[in-house]
Amino acid sequence: MKRHFYTNNFAGVFLALLLAFPFATAQAQQSDTLFLTLPDAIKLALEQSPTARSARHTFLAQYWNYRYYRANYLPSITLTSSPYINNEINKITQGDGTSLFLSQSQFGGDITLSINQNIALTGGTFFIRSSANYLREMESRMNMYSTIPVSVGYTQSLFGYNSLKWDRRIEPIRYAEAKKNYAETIELVSAGASSYFFNLATAQSNLKMARSNYANADTLYRMAQGRYKLGTITENEMLQLEIRRLSEETNAMDARISAEEQMNGFRSFLGIAQDTPVALLLPDSVPEFQVPLHSALEKAMENSPDPLYYERIRHEARSNLEYAKANSGLKADIYLQFGLSQTGNTLHQAYNRPMTQEYGSLTISLPILDWGRGKGKVRVARSQQELTDIQAEQGMEDFRQNVHKLVSQFNMQARKVRIARLTSERAGARHAVAMRLYIMGQNTLLDLNDAIADHDSAERSYLYAMATYWSLYYTLRSITGYDFCTGCEITEQLPID
Repeated sequence: MKRHFYTNNFAGVFLALLLAFPFATAQAQQSDTLFLTLPDAIKLALEQSPTARSARHTFLAQYWNYRYYRANYLPSITLTSSPYINNEINKITQGDGTSLFLSQSQFGGDITLSINQNIALTGGTFFIRSSANYLREMESRMNMYSTIPVSVGYTQSLFGYNSLKWDRRIEPIRYAEAKKNYAETIELVSAGASSYFFNLATAQSNLKMARSNYANADTLYRMAQGRYKLGTITENEMLQLEIRRLSEETNAMDARISAEEQMNGFRSFLGIAQDTPVALLLPDSVPEFQVPLHSALEKAMENSPDPLYYERIRHEARSNLEYAKANSGLKADIYLQFGLSQTGNTLHQAYNRPMTQEYGSLTISLPILDWGRGKGKVRVARSQQELTDIQAEQGMEDFRQNVHKLVSQFNMQARKVRIARLTSERAGARHAVAMRLYIMGQNTLLDLNDAIADHDSAERSYLYAMATYWSLYYTLRSITGYDFCTGCEITEQLPID
Protein backbone atom coordinates (compact mmCIF):
# COMPACT_ATOMS: atom_id res chain seq x y z
CA MET A 1 0.00 0.00 0.00
CA LYS A 2 2.78 2.38 0.83
CA ARG A 3 4.40 1.64 -2.47
CA HIS A 4 1.25 2.55 -4.35
CA PHE A 5 0.80 5.59 -2.14
CA TYR A 6 4.22 6.99 -3.06
CA THR A 7 3.76 6.12 -6.68
CA ASN A 8 0.44 7.95 -6.87
CA ASN A 9 1.87 10.94 -5.07
CA PHE A 10 4.87 11.06 -7.42
CA ALA A 11 2.57 10.91 -10.42
CA GLY A 12 0.44 13.69 -8.97
CA VAL A 13 3.44 15.90 -8.35
CA PHE A 14 4.80 15.22 -11.84
CA LEU A 15 1.42 16.03 -13.38
CA ALA A 16 1.20 19.25 -11.35
CA LEU A 17 4.69 20.31 -12.47
CA LEU A 18 3.85 19.45 -16.06
CA LEU A 19 0.71 21.57 -15.94
CA ALA A 20 2.50 24.40 -14.19
CA PHE A 21 5.43 24.48 -16.64
CA PRO A 22 3.67 26.43 -19.42
CA PHE A 23 2.36 28.90 -16.87
CA ALA A 24 5.82 29.35 -15.37
CA THR A 25 7.33 29.75 -18.82
CA ALA A 26 4.74 32.36 -19.72
CA GLN A 27 5.42 34.16 -16.45
CA ALA A 28 9.18 34.15 -17.13
CA GLN A 29 8.64 35.50 -20.64
CA GLN A 30 6.30 38.14 -19.31
CA SER A 31 8.86 39.23 -16.71
CA ASP A 32 11.50 39.57 -19.47
CA THR A 33 9.19 41.55 -21.73
CA LEU A 34 10.01 45.23 -22.15
CA PHE A 35 6.78 47.19 -21.70
CA LEU A 36 7.03 50.57 -23.40
CA THR A 37 4.78 53.60 -23.48
CA LEU A 38 5.39 56.29 -26.08
CA PRO A 39 7.39 58.49 -23.62
CA ASP A 40 9.46 55.44 -22.64
CA ALA A 41 10.28 54.69 -26.28
CA ILE A 42 11.26 58.31 -26.91
CA LYS A 43 13.47 58.37 -23.82
CA LEU A 44 15.27 55.20 -24.95
CA ALA A 45 15.73 56.63 -28.45
CA LEU A 46 17.24 59.85 -27.09
CA GLU A 47 19.64 57.94 -24.84
CA GLN A 48 20.93 55.16 -27.06
CA SER A 49 19.59 55.27 -30.60
CA PRO A 50 22.24 55.44 -33.37
CA THR A 51 20.56 58.57 -34.75
CA ALA A 52 20.88 60.44 -31.45
CA ARG A 53 24.51 59.35 -31.03
CA SER A 54 25.27 60.46 -34.57
CA ALA A 55 23.73 63.88 -33.84
CA ARG A 56 25.97 64.27 -30.78
CA HIS A 57 29.14 63.47 -32.73
CA THR A 58 28.10 65.78 -35.56
CA PHE A 59 27.68 68.63 -33.10
CA LEU A 60 31.00 67.86 -31.41
CA ALA A 61 32.75 68.11 -34.79
CA GLN A 62 31.19 71.56 -35.32
CA TYR A 63 32.13 72.56 -31.78
CA TRP A 64 35.81 71.77 -32.28
CA ASN A 65 35.77 73.53 -35.66
CA TYR A 66 34.47 76.58 -33.83
CA ARG A 67 37.20 76.26 -31.19
CA TYR A 68 39.76 76.10 -34.01
CA TYR A 69 38.32 79.26 -35.55
CA ARG A 70 38.47 81.09 -32.21
CA ALA A 71 42.10 80.07 -31.74
CA ASN A 72 43.06 81.90 -34.96
CA TYR A 73 42.41 85.22 -33.20
CA LEU A 74 44.46 84.41 -30.10
CA PRO A 75 48.26 84.73 -29.74
CA SER A 76 50.19 81.60 -30.59
CA ILE A 77 53.60 80.70 -29.15
CA THR A 78 55.85 78.38 -31.15
CA LEU A 79 59.23 76.87 -30.33
CA THR A 80 61.20 75.39 -33.25
CA SER A 81 64.63 73.80 -33.48
CA SER A 82 66.51 71.96 -36.24
CA PRO A 83 69.87 70.48 -35.19
CA TYR A 84 71.95 68.91 -37.94
CA ILE A 85 75.23 67.16 -38.75
CA ASN A 86 77.05 67.86 -42.02
CA ASN A 87 80.02 65.61 -42.91
CA GLU A 88 80.47 65.61 -46.68
CA ILE A 89 82.24 67.19 -49.65
CA ASN A 90 80.49 70.29 -50.92
CA LYS A 91 81.04 72.83 -53.67
CA ILE A 92 82.28 76.02 -51.97
CA THR A 93 82.56 79.38 -53.76
CA GLN A 94 85.82 81.19 -52.96
CA GLY A 95 86.41 84.89 -52.51
CA ASP A 96 87.74 85.33 -56.06
CA GLY A 97 84.64 83.76 -57.55
CA THR A 98 86.07 80.33 -58.21
CA SER A 99 84.60 77.19 -56.72
CA LEU A 100 86.30 74.27 -55.05
CA PHE A 101 85.12 70.94 -53.74
CA LEU A 102 86.03 70.95 -50.08
CA SER A 103 85.38 68.53 -47.24
CA GLN A 104 83.13 69.86 -44.49
CA SER A 105 82.52 68.45 -41.05
CA GLN A 106 80.03 70.53 -39.10
CA PHE A 107 77.54 70.27 -36.30
CA GLY A 108 74.94 72.95 -35.86
CA GLY A 109 71.50 73.81 -34.73
CA ASP A 110 69.10 76.62 -34.01
CA ILE A 111 66.25 77.41 -31.71
CA THR A 112 63.54 79.99 -32.30
CA LEU A 113 60.77 81.20 -30.01
CA SER A 114 58.07 83.17 -31.79
CA ILE A 115 54.81 84.82 -30.73
CA ASN A 116 52.30 85.44 -33.53
CA GLN A 117 49.09 87.44 -33.48
CA ASN A 118 46.68 87.60 -36.41
CA ILE A 119 44.99 90.96 -37.01
CA ALA A 120 41.40 90.39 -38.12
CA LEU A 121 40.84 93.97 -39.26
CA THR A 122 43.62 93.90 -41.86
CA GLY A 123 44.27 90.21 -42.33
CA GLY A 124 47.94 90.64 -41.48
CA THR A 125 50.12 88.96 -38.87
CA PHE A 126 52.22 90.64 -36.17
CA PHE A 127 55.09 88.63 -34.67
CA ILE A 128 57.84 88.78 -32.06
CA ARG A 129 60.79 86.41 -32.34
CA SER A 130 63.95 85.47 -30.54
CA SER A 131 66.43 83.01 -32.01
CA ALA A 132 69.93 81.62 -31.59
CA ASN A 133 72.13 79.65 -34.05
CA TYR A 134 75.14 77.48 -33.24
CA LEU A 135 77.81 76.15 -35.62
CA ARG A 136 80.87 74.03 -34.75
CA GLU A 137 83.60 73.20 -37.27
CA MET A 138 84.70 69.73 -36.25
CA GLU A 139 88.17 69.87 -37.87
CA SER A 140 89.22 73.27 -36.54
CA ARG A 141 87.16 72.86 -33.33
CA MET A 142 85.87 76.39 -33.78
CA ASN A 143 82.51 77.46 -32.35
CA MET A 144 80.36 80.23 -33.79
CA TYR A 145 77.10 81.72 -32.49
CA SER A 146 74.57 84.00 -34.14
CA THR A 147 71.67 85.44 -32.15
CA ILE A 148 68.67 87.65 -32.67
CA PRO A 149 67.67 88.51 -29.10
CA VAL A 150 64.46 90.14 -30.23
CA SER A 151 62.80 91.12 -33.46
CA VAL A 152 59.36 92.39 -34.28
CA GLY A 153 57.68 92.25 -37.64
CA TYR A 154 54.51 92.48 -39.61
CA THR A 155 53.37 90.80 -42.82
CA GLN A 156 50.35 91.92 -44.80
CA SER A 157 48.64 91.32 -48.13
CA LEU A 158 47.49 94.77 -49.27
CA PHE A 159 44.88 93.79 -51.83
CA GLY A 160 44.38 90.14 -50.95
CA TYR A 161 41.48 88.19 -49.54
CA ASN A 162 41.03 88.72 -45.80
CA SER A 163 39.92 85.29 -44.58
CA LEU A 164 40.04 86.41 -40.94
CA LYS A 165 37.42 89.11 -41.55
CA TRP A 166 35.04 86.75 -43.35
CA ASP A 167 35.54 83.92 -40.85
CA ARG A 168 34.55 86.32 -38.08
CA ARG A 169 31.26 86.90 -39.91
CA ILE A 170 30.56 83.31 -40.94
CA GLU A 171 31.87 80.99 -38.21
CA PRO A 172 29.75 82.31 -35.29
CA ILE A 173 26.67 81.86 -37.48
CA ARG A 174 27.80 78.35 -38.39
CA TYR A 175 28.26 77.43 -34.72
CA ALA A 176 24.89 78.90 -33.71
CA GLU A 177 23.35 76.96 -36.59
CA ALA A 178 25.04 73.77 -35.34
CA LYS A 179 23.58 74.22 -31.85
CA LYS A 180 20.09 74.72 -33.23
CA ASN A 181 20.58 71.84 -35.66
CA TYR A 182 21.42 69.60 -32.72
CA ALA A 183 18.32 70.65 -30.80
CA GLU A 184 16.18 70.16 -33.91
CA THR A 185 17.69 66.74 -34.62
CA ILE A 186 17.01 65.58 -31.07
CA GLU A 187 13.35 66.50 -31.46
CA LEU A 188 13.27 64.77 -34.83
CA VAL A 189 14.62 61.67 -33.09
CA SER A 190 11.54 61.90 -30.87
CA ALA A 191 9.36 62.20 -33.97
CA GLY A 192 11.15 59.19 -35.48
CA ALA A 193 10.65 57.16 -32.31
CA SER A 194 6.96 58.08 -32.39
CA SER A 195 6.74 56.95 -36.02
CA TYR A 196 8.42 53.62 -35.28
CA PHE A 197 6.23 53.18 -32.19
CA PHE A 198 2.98 53.57 -34.10
CA ASN A 199 4.23 51.60 -37.10
CA LEU A 200 4.82 48.68 -34.75
CA ALA A 201 1.49 49.32 -32.97
CA THR A 202 -0.30 49.31 -36.32
CA ALA A 203 1.44 46.10 -37.41
CA GLN A 204 0.58 44.40 -34.12
CA SER A 205 -3.01 45.64 -34.37
CA ASN A 206 -3.22 44.31 -37.92
CA LEU A 207 -1.90 40.96 -36.70
CA LYS A 208 -4.45 40.88 -33.89
CA MET A 209 -7.28 41.74 -36.29
CA ALA A 210 -6.05 39.21 -38.85
CA ARG A 211 -5.98 36.43 -36.26
CA SER A 212 -9.41 37.42 -34.98
CA ASN A 213 -10.82 37.56 -38.50
CA TYR A 214 -9.31 34.17 -39.30
CA ALA A 215 -10.76 32.68 -36.12
CA ASN A 216 -14.19 34.13 -36.92
CA ALA A 217 -13.97 33.00 -40.55
CA ASP A 218 -12.99 29.52 -39.44
CA THR A 219 -15.87 29.38 -36.96
CA LEU A 220 -18.39 30.57 -39.55
CA TYR A 221 -17.06 28.10 -42.09
CA ARG A 222 -17.43 25.19 -39.67
CA MET A 223 -20.95 26.32 -38.76
CA ALA A 224 -21.79 26.71 -42.45
CA GLN A 225 -20.79 23.10 -43.13
CA GLY A 226 -23.58 21.93 -40.84
CA ARG A 227 -26.07 24.38 -42.34
CA TYR A 228 -25.10 23.34 -45.85
CA LYS A 229 -25.82 19.71 -45.03
CA LEU A 230 -29.22 20.80 -43.72
CA GLY A 231 -29.79 22.85 -46.87
CA THR A 232 -30.29 26.18 -45.08
CA ILE A 233 -27.55 27.93 -47.07
CA THR A 234 -26.64 27.80 -50.74
CA GLU A 235 -23.48 26.35 -52.23
CA ASN A 236 -22.45 29.83 -53.39
CA GLU A 237 -22.54 31.15 -49.82
CA MET A 238 -20.65 28.09 -48.62
CA LEU A 239 -17.90 28.72 -51.18
CA GLN A 240 -17.74 32.41 -50.22
CA LEU A 241 -17.17 31.44 -46.58
CA GLU A 242 -14.46 28.98 -47.56
CA ILE A 243 -12.72 31.55 -49.76
CA ARG A 244 -12.91 34.10 -46.96
CA ARG A 245 -11.43 31.61 -44.50
CA LEU A 246 -8.50 30.92 -46.83
CA SER A 247 -7.98 34.64 -47.48
CA GLU A 248 -7.98 35.44 -43.76
CA GLU A 249 -5.45 32.67 -43.14
CA THR A 250 -3.15 34.24 -45.74
CA ASN A 251 -3.73 37.70 -44.26
CA ALA A 252 -2.77 36.40 -40.81
CA MET A 253 0.51 35.01 -42.13
CA ASP A 254 1.32 38.27 -43.96
CA ALA A 255 0.44 40.30 -40.86
CA ARG A 256 2.77 38.16 -38.75
CA ILE A 257 5.68 38.78 -41.14
CA SER A 258 4.93 42.52 -41.19
CA ALA A 259 4.78 42.66 -37.39
CA GLU A 260 8.16 40.91 -37.11
CA GLU A 261 9.73 43.35 -39.60
CA GLN A 262 8.34 46.36 -37.73
CA MET A 263 9.55 44.90 -34.42
CA ASN A 264 13.09 44.52 -35.79
CA GLY A 265 13.07 48.08 -37.12
CA PHE A 266 11.74 49.40 -33.81
CA ARG A 267 14.46 47.62 -31.81
CA SER A 268 17.16 48.80 -34.20
CA PHE A 269 16.06 52.44 -34.01
CA LEU A 270 15.91 52.40 -30.21
CA GLY A 271 19.23 50.56 -29.92
CA ILE A 272 17.90 47.62 -27.90
CA ALA A 273 18.79 43.93 -28.27
CA GLN A 274 17.06 42.17 -31.15
CA ASP A 275 15.96 39.27 -28.94
CA THR A 276 14.20 41.50 -26.39
CA PRO A 277 10.40 40.96 -26.33
CA VAL A 278 8.61 44.32 -26.54
CA ALA A 279 5.01 45.09 -25.64
CA LEU A 280 3.56 48.50 -26.44
CA LEU A 281 1.20 50.41 -24.16
CA LEU A 282 -0.79 52.79 -26.35
CA PRO A 283 -1.87 56.21 -25.04
CA ASP A 284 -5.56 56.51 -24.29
CA SER A 285 -5.87 60.09 -25.53
CA VAL A 286 -3.95 63.07 -26.84
CA PRO A 287 -3.64 66.53 -25.28
CA GLU A 288 -5.92 69.03 -26.97
CA PHE A 289 -4.61 72.58 -27.39
CA GLN A 290 -4.31 75.16 -30.13
CA VAL A 291 -1.06 76.64 -31.43
CA PRO A 292 -1.23 80.35 -32.40
CA LEU A 293 0.23 80.81 -35.87
CA HIS A 294 2.01 84.11 -35.09
CA SER A 295 3.64 82.59 -32.01
CA ALA A 296 4.77 79.54 -33.96
CA LEU A 297 6.31 81.74 -36.68
CA GLU A 298 8.05 83.89 -34.08
CA LYS A 299 9.50 80.88 -32.25
CA ALA A 300 10.51 79.22 -35.52
CA MET A 301 12.40 82.34 -36.67
CA GLU A 302 14.09 82.48 -33.27
CA ASN A 303 14.97 78.82 -32.69
CA SER A 304 15.07 77.04 -36.05
CA PRO A 305 18.45 76.61 -37.79
CA ASP A 306 16.95 77.40 -41.21
CA PRO A 307 17.14 81.24 -40.98
CA LEU A 308 20.76 80.96 -39.85
CA TYR A 309 21.51 78.58 -42.71
CA TYR A 310 20.22 81.03 -45.31
CA GLU A 311 22.11 83.89 -43.65
CA ARG A 312 25.30 81.83 -43.66
CA ILE A 313 25.15 80.84 -47.33
CA ARG A 314 24.61 84.50 -48.26
CA HIS A 315 27.78 85.49 -46.38
CA GLU A 316 29.65 82.59 -47.97
CA ALA A 317 28.58 83.70 -51.45
CA ARG A 318 29.85 87.24 -50.76
CA SER A 319 33.06 85.78 -49.36
CA ASN A 320 33.58 83.78 -52.55
CA LEU A 321 33.04 86.93 -54.61
CA GLU A 322 35.64 88.84 -52.59
CA TYR A 323 38.07 85.94 -52.99
CA ALA A 324 37.60 85.95 -56.76
CA LYS A 325 38.16 89.72 -56.92
CA ALA A 326 41.29 89.53 -54.77
CA ASN A 327 42.85 86.88 -57.00
CA SER A 328 42.04 88.50 -60.33
CA GLY A 329 43.80 91.88 -60.03
CA LEU A 330 46.79 93.58 -58.45
CA LYS A 331 48.46 91.74 -55.58
CA ALA A 332 50.92 93.32 -53.17
CA ASP A 333 52.53 91.82 -50.07
CA ILE A 334 54.63 93.70 -47.56
CA TYR A 335 57.04 92.28 -45.00
CA LEU A 336 58.60 94.44 -42.30
CA GLN A 337 61.01 93.35 -39.56
CA PHE A 338 63.09 95.25 -37.03
CA GLY A 339 65.29 93.76 -34.37
CA LEU A 340 68.72 93.25 -32.85
CA SER A 341 71.38 90.74 -33.87
CA GLN A 342 74.95 89.78 -33.00
CA THR A 343 77.54 87.05 -33.56
CA GLY A 344 80.45 85.70 -31.53
CA ASN A 345 82.59 82.72 -30.70
CA THR A 346 80.81 82.30 -27.39
CA LEU A 347 77.18 82.56 -26.45
CA HIS A 348 77.96 85.53 -24.20
CA GLN A 349 79.61 87.41 -27.07
CA ALA A 350 76.63 86.66 -29.32
CA TYR A 351 74.34 88.51 -26.87
CA ASN A 352 76.76 91.36 -26.04
CA ARG A 353 76.08 94.75 -27.62
CA PRO A 354 73.67 93.60 -30.35
CA MET A 355 73.38 95.63 -33.52
CA THR A 356 70.19 96.83 -35.09
CA GLN A 357 68.63 94.75 -37.84
CA GLU A 358 66.11 96.15 -40.30
CA TYR A 359 64.42 94.45 -43.21
CA GLY A 360 61.50 95.38 -45.45
CA SER A 361 60.14 94.05 -48.71
CA LEU A 362 57.28 94.76 -51.08
CA THR A 363 56.17 92.10 -53.55
CA ILE A 364 53.88 93.16 -56.40
CA SER A 365 52.06 90.90 -58.84
CA LEU A 366 49.89 92.27 -61.67
CA PRO A 367 48.37 89.98 -64.32
CA ILE A 368 48.88 91.54 -67.75
CA LEU A 369 47.46 88.85 -70.00
CA ASP A 370 45.34 86.03 -68.50
CA TRP A 371 42.83 85.65 -71.36
CA GLY A 372 39.94 86.74 -69.18
CA ARG A 373 40.30 84.02 -66.54
CA GLY A 374 40.25 86.39 -63.58
CA LYS A 375 37.34 88.38 -64.97
CA GLY A 376 35.44 85.18 -65.69
CA LYS A 377 35.91 83.93 -62.11
CA VAL A 378 34.56 87.22 -60.76
CA ARG A 379 31.49 87.04 -63.01
CA VAL A 380 30.82 83.43 -62.00
CA ALA A 381 31.13 84.34 -58.30
CA ARG A 382 28.82 87.35 -58.72
CA SER A 383 26.25 85.25 -60.57
CA GLN A 384 26.47 82.60 -57.84
CA GLN A 385 25.92 85.27 -55.19
CA GLU A 386 22.77 86.55 -56.93
CA LEU A 387 21.51 82.99 -57.32
CA THR A 388 22.17 82.31 -53.62
CA ASP A 389 20.22 85.45 -52.65
CA ILE A 390 17.25 84.27 -54.72
CA GLN A 391 17.44 80.75 -53.24
CA ALA A 392 17.67 82.16 -49.72
CA GLU A 393 14.61 84.36 -50.22
CA GLN A 394 12.65 81.47 -51.70
CA GLY A 395 13.86 79.16 -48.95
CA MET A 396 12.69 81.52 -46.22
CA GLU A 397 9.32 81.87 -47.89
CA ASP A 398 8.99 78.08 -48.11
CA PHE A 399 10.05 77.88 -44.46
CA ARG A 400 7.26 80.22 -43.39
CA GLN A 401 4.74 78.32 -45.52
CA ASN A 402 5.88 75.05 -43.97
CA VAL A 403 5.35 76.42 -40.46
CA HIS A 404 1.90 77.68 -41.48
CA LYS A 405 0.97 74.29 -42.95
CA LEU A 406 2.31 72.41 -39.92
CA VAL A 407 0.37 74.55 -37.46
CA SER A 408 -2.85 74.25 -39.47
CA GLN A 409 -2.57 70.48 -39.63
CA PHE A 410 -1.75 70.13 -35.95
CA ASN A 411 -4.61 72.34 -34.79
CA MET A 412 -7.09 69.99 -36.51
CA GLN A 413 -5.41 66.71 -35.65
CA ALA A 414 -6.65 66.34 -32.06
CA ARG A 415 -10.22 66.57 -33.30
CA LYS A 416 -9.46 64.00 -36.00
CA VAL A 417 -8.14 61.65 -33.31
CA ARG A 418 -11.32 62.09 -31.28
CA ILE A 419 -13.51 61.40 -34.32
CA ALA A 420 -11.41 58.40 -35.35
CA ARG A 421 -11.68 56.91 -31.87
CA LEU A 422 -15.46 57.34 -31.81
CA THR A 423 -15.68 55.84 -35.31
CA SER A 424 -13.60 52.85 -34.21
CA GLU A 425 -15.86 52.27 -31.20
CA ARG A 426 -18.99 52.45 -33.32
CA ALA A 427 -17.51 50.19 -36.00
CA GLY A 428 -16.58 47.65 -33.32
CA ALA A 429 -20.13 47.68 -32.00
CA ARG A 430 -21.53 47.26 -35.51
CA HIS A 431 -19.14 44.38 -36.15
CA ALA A 432 -20.34 42.57 -33.01
CA VAL A 433 -24.00 43.11 -33.96
CA ALA A 434 -23.44 41.97 -37.55
CA MET A 435 -21.66 38.82 -36.35
CA ARG A 436 -24.46 38.00 -33.91
CA LEU A 437 -27.20 38.58 -36.48
CA TYR A 438 -25.42 36.45 -39.08
CA ILE A 439 -25.06 33.57 -36.66
CA MET A 440 -28.78 33.90 -35.91
CA GLY A 441 -29.51 33.86 -39.63
CA GLN A 442 -30.92 37.38 -39.64
CA ASN A 443 -28.14 38.99 -41.68
CA THR A 444 -26.47 38.36 -45.04
CA LEU A 445 -22.83 37.48 -45.62
CA LEU A 446 -22.41 40.69 -47.61
CA ASP A 447 -23.48 42.79 -44.62
CA LEU A 448 -21.14 40.84 -42.35
CA ASN A 449 -18.16 41.34 -44.66
CA ASP A 450 -18.99 45.03 -44.92
CA ALA A 451 -19.09 45.36 -41.12
CA ILE A 452 -15.75 43.53 -40.77
CA ALA A 453 -14.12 45.78 -43.40
CA ASP A 454 -15.47 48.93 -41.70
CA HIS A 455 -14.24 47.73 -38.30
CA ASP A 456 -10.71 47.00 -39.58
CA SER A 457 -10.57 50.27 -41.52
CA ALA A 458 -11.76 52.29 -38.52
CA GLU A 459 -9.16 50.67 -36.24
CA ARG A 460 -6.36 51.45 -38.69
CA SER A 461 -7.63 55.00 -39.18
CA TYR A 462 -7.60 55.56 -35.42
CA LEU A 463 -3.99 54.41 -35.08
CA TYR A 464 -3.02 56.48 -38.13
CA ALA A 465 -4.66 59.57 -36.63
CA MET A 466 -2.77 58.99 -33.35
CA ALA A 467 0.53 58.50 -35.19
CA THR A 468 -0.04 61.65 -37.25
CA TYR A 469 -0.82 63.68 -34.13
CA TRP A 470 2.41 62.75 -32.34
CA SER A 471 4.47 63.11 -35.49
CA LEU A 472 3.11 66.64 -36.00
CA TYR A 473 3.59 67.39 -32.30
CA TYR A 474 7.30 66.54 -32.24
CA THR A 475 7.93 68.04 -35.68
CA LEU A 476 6.37 71.28 -34.46
CA ARG A 477 8.62 71.15 -31.38
CA SER A 478 11.66 70.62 -33.60
CA ILE A 479 10.96 73.54 -35.91
CA THR A 480 9.94 76.04 -33.20
CA GLY A 481 12.12 74.91 -30.29
CA TYR A 482 9.07 75.41 -28.09
CA ASP A 483 6.55 73.13 -26.37
CA PHE A 484 3.16 74.77 -26.81
CA CYS A 485 1.55 72.09 -24.63
CA THR A 486 3.48 73.16 -21.51
CA GLY A 487 4.35 76.68 -22.66
CA CYS A 488 8.10 76.15 -22.13
CA GLU A 489 11.21 76.62 -24.22
CA ILE A 490 12.93 73.39 -25.24
CA THR A 491 16.49 73.36 -23.96
CA GLU A 492 18.86 70.57 -24.91
CA GLN A 493 22.02 69.85 -22.94
CA LEU A 494 24.82 70.28 -25.45
CA PRO A 495 27.20 67.27 -25.53
CA ILE A 496 30.38 69.31 -25.08
CA ASP A 497 33.23 67.28 -23.62
